[in-house]
Amino acid sequence: MLEIPPVSSNVFNFGDSNSDTGGLVAGVAEPLEPPNGQTYFRRPSGRFSDGRLIVDFLMEAMDLPFLNAYLEAIGAPSFRQGCNFAAAGSTVLPATASSVSPFSFGIQVAQFFRFKARVLDLRARNKRLAKYLPDPNYFEKGLYMFDIGQNDLAGAFYSKSLDQILASIPTILEEFETGIQKLYDQGARNFWIHNTGPLGCLPQNIAKFGTDPSKLDEQGCVSSHNQAAEIFNLQLHALSVKLQGQFWDANVTYFDIFTIKSNLIANYWRYGFEQPIMACCGYGGPPLNYDSRVPCGLTKTINGSSVTAKGCEDSSEHVDSSISVTSWNPIREECLSSLVGGLQWDWITNVAGRTTY
Repeated sequence: MLEIPPVSSNVFNFGDSNSDTGGLVAGVAEPLEPPNGQTYFRRPSGRFSDGRLIVDFLMEAMDLPFLNAYLEAIGAPSFRQGCNFAAAGSTVLPATASSVSPFSFGIQVAQFFRFKARVLDLRARNKRLAKYLPDPNYFEKGLYMFDIGQNDLAGAFYSKSLDQILASIPTILEEFETGIQKLYDQGARNFWIHNTGPLGCLPQNIAKFGTDPSKLDEQGCVSSHNQAAEIFNLQLHALSVKLQGQFWDANVTYFDIFTIKSNLIANYWRYGFEQPIMACCGYGGPPLNYDSRVPCGLTKTINGSSVTAKGCEDSSEHVDSSISVTSWNPIREECLSSLVGGLQWDWITNVAGRTTY
């Protein structure tokens, strides 16, 4: 067992909305209106959240600035301490015509290669750019973080059976392994891999697939979705073991987000929450406050009436869980991101609660 990677001075992040700090908004001009950003930034910040994300709290804990999105060109962004390639709605598998995001994992890895090549070229030609761009050594010493795969599973339920989805998991993970291998070949050595959360507890999935009470578990979550997530995570865990065996000079850390989020939902009152499943930013009221026709922050006409999906008055009361860009989830709400980010940082510094091979 290798020791956990030392605290890095540089982070390269790949993923979906759980860690997107502006990629989708910059890349496809996705509209993002208040109340997004209301808790911390006081304005929309490119994050599908009321405030900071887990990745933001981890950067703060390492005394590093927030990661700028690779695709954000306005405002002279600095990439000195790393770069974020995550984009909301992204999948591991290549995007299709119906995908929310065209920036699948393979595209994000390709963007990293271009980023690295440009950094090396620009720094060699203009030393004054060093204050904006990473030191070349950071590409080997940096921390490579991954939180992607949930959209592959969640999206598949709209057209496939549970058995078909379970059968597709090896293909998803083969694509993920290919990307990791490419990064390793380019010098990456410190890998931090998040598993996926309990998809069956997301308001949009309960609203769509949980109308039959027999399909729900004791927490009111869709059993089939959580089963898919758990099997995905088991195979992702096995892949992490495999990669560590192959990458003898690397650190591969697998982080169990599923257990943390499941515990928060099951024991929400112990953490000061009042709503374990209901969406914080949505429309429709209890029990889910979710309507697919009215995305967070937008106003739509339903049955002749104008309605708005508003943010809740106090997001710290909600363990809200929606993976779509229509409402906030627990990974993306300021209060819960702080809690989970703090747990992650404790585990990083205390070398506990994670699996490093």
